[in-house]
Amino acid sequence: MVPEINTLELAKRLAGPNPPVIIDVREPDEFQLCRIEGAQLKPLGGIRQWSTELNPETEYVLMCHVGGRSAQATSFLQSQGFKHVMNLRGGIEAWSTTVDPNVPRY
Repeated sequence: MVPEINTLELAKRLAGPNPPVIIDVREPDEFQLCRIEGAQLKPLGGIRQWSTELNPETEYVLMCHVGGRSAQATSFLQSQGFKHVMNLRGGIEAWSTTVDPNVPRY
C-alpha cells in the first residue's frame, strides 16, 4: 500500500507555506486537457529517466487520471529510496469533483 493524500488535504497543503511538488504522470494529451496548476508533467513511461533528476529529500505528490498510474509511480520512487512521496487518491478526477469543478473531466 502506497501512502496517499486526498484532494482536500492537498488543496490545503498547496495553499500553505511548504507545498509539495506535484508530478503528473499522465500523457501529454491528458495534461493538455486538464491539470492542477503548477503540476510538472512527467509521463509514467519515462520514470526510470526522470526519477534520477528528482531530489529524494523533496516532498512529492504523484497524480494521474484516477490514481492507478500515480500509485505505480509512488511505489517505484519508494523503491528508489524516496521517503516523502504520496499518491493523490482519485487523481485529477477527484480533484475536479471535490476541489475545482472548473477542471474538465474525461
